[in-house]
Amino acid sequence: MTQLTQPSVNEKVLNIKRFTHPQPYEPLWQQMQLYTSSRDQHSNDELWLLEHLPVFTQGRAGKGHHILVQNEDIPVVHTDRGGQVTYHGPGQLIAYLLIDLRRFNMGVRDMVTCIEQVVINVLKSYNVKAHVRSGAPGVYVDQGKIASLGLRIRRGCTFHGLAFNIDMDLKPFSHINPCGYPGLRMVQLKDFCPQVKLEETRERLIYYFQQQLMYSKIQQNRK
Repeated sequence: MTQLTQPSVNEKVLNIKRFTHPQPYEPLWQQMQLYTSSRDQHSNDELWLLEHLPVFTQGRAGKGHHILVQNEDIPVVHTDRGGQVTYHGPGQLIAYLLIDLRRFNMGVRDMVTCIEQVVINVLKSYNVKAHVRSGAPGVYVDQGKIASLGLRIRRGCTFHGLAFNIDMDLKPFSHINPCGYPGLRMVQLKDFCPQVKLEETRERLIYYFQQQLMYSKIQQNRK
């Protein structure tokens, strides 16, 4: 495992953690909370990249009527992120962003815009034209949503993050109103690039995220 070093206050260091197998939701959520609660001005920012085992997650303001079908095989977890209900499962690239916004003099809206632009840049690298919608965070291709965002801010730092549909079973989305929007069509990168590999998309996401926030140093490990 890469040895992690403590940065100076002004140095921007990003730790990247890749999880090699699909992860249950709640242990990762607890780890995000712990890191965010215990970090200080010297703590590195972190980007966690993974897939989840099947789970529906409900945001803080989530309304129960957006869950249309009770699925005994897929649990529902009530979380502390923003937004309404969504689905996570294998083949979806999750990027959890543990970022100190004060390092970049950014607010939450700035960070949302930054994440959306990273996804748009990744899709452009596959010759897929994407866009955002006013008042509906996320990234869209044509009339379908390909990436969803949900953040929590604590002590000036973000946790939770991005769910980017790559090559997954989209059927569970039909059991909910995705992100609280009845009839919202969910799409995935495989619809536009049939040969796409999640691992390749993950590396492109790292590249464009680093480019967008201009970290001075990257440290990587696998879990």
